[in-house]
Amino acid sequence: MEIKEMTIEELTERKSAIAAEVDAPEADLDALEAEARSINEELEARKLAESKRNEIRDAVAQATQPEIIENFVEERKEVKMTELEIRSSKEYVDAYAEYMKTGNDAECRSLLTETVSGTVPVPVIVEQIVRTAWDNDQILSRVKKTFIRGNLKVAFERSADGAYVHTEGTSAPTEESLLLGIVTMVPRNVKKWITVSDEALALGGEAFLRYIYDEITYQIVKKLVALGVGDIAASNTSNGATAPGCAKITVAPALGTIASAYSLLSDEATNPVIIMNKATYADFISAQAAGNFAFDPFMGLPVLFCNSLPAYSTASTNAVYAIVGDLKGLQYNFPEGEGVALKFDDLSLAERDMVKVVGREYAAHAVTAPFHFTNIAKPAAATT
Repeated sequence: MEIKEMTIEELTERKSAIAAEVDAPEADLDALEAEARSINEELEARKLAESKRNEIRDAVAQATQPEIIENFVEERKEVKMTELEIRSSKEYVDAYAEYMKTGNDAECRSLLTETVSGTVPVPVIVEQIVRTAWDNDQILSRVKKTFIRGNLKVAFERSADGAYVHTEGTSAPTEESLLLGIVTMVPRNVKKWITVSDEALALGGEAFLRYIYDEITYQIVKKLVALGVGDIAASNTSNGATAPGCAKITVAPALGTIASAYSLLSDEATNPVIIMNKATYADFISAQAAGNFAFDPFMGLPVLFCNSLPAYSTASTNAVYAIVGDLKGLQYNFPEGEGVALKFDDLSLAERDMVKVVGREYAAHAVTAPFHFTNIAKPAAATT
């Protein structure tokens, strides 16, 4: 039988038989060696052929069967942004700017994580613009601020007995006689409107909000300063049932003017400042120069400028031209917060391609502490 026609089992048996035949005396060793070599070569060839067949079978199986991929479920924790983070984001700033222009707040509300009733909150940058305007003003940064809704009533001490020294065994001290006054703070709208061009409205996001809020907030803060200073200047010289009193002196700018005003403040006025027109400041410096020696007419107190007070040179007789006092005695109440509300009117000036922007702040203001201020008024001109 030919080697190529034999099975692997037959080839293996023949190899074993050749191993036995080589021991026979009459064995043809050369022929047996050649046959054994041929069997080994055939077995090796068949082994190699079977290996190739297996590789082909594996390749075909991989090509025809779908690739099995293990599915991994990635566990992700949903990170919720706080309202403060949302209002600080560029997306919310841009959405709020569009709301200012169009009146549609849908995008703002969609960005907030919780349903907001009423007006949508302003971006953080708008709060910062308003707060910066307050903090940068030397007068309003020192006043007392509250945020009570509606009218606010503030009690103050009109009169009271002092304390007594009581010696043991003697009669009880007299009961204190305390009389209170009530200041009623009624809020009003302080408004400022400006016109802007269509080009300004084309500004996006933060640039647009800064353009609008910076100007309107500055003007509203300036007006609130003038109103508060006006409250001080208009105060009576004695405590009343509805308003605390402020001291008053009538004297021209001189080296001792501020000292005289300072001496009339109550013990509770612990951080006094001086408020005056810049032109009046020059009159005090002139008085200092005329004295021809180094004397500070302001006693080292901070001098704050407010041009809503008249300059001494142009003030009428008995008009308050300077104030010395502790600004904690002046109170502002914001029922709706310190934020400035804006409204856009794109119809009134449409023919001029201009848009009217109206800003308002709802606030009350009043002097609420007695004798925290001394008003300095202009005396009558000397007669000749």
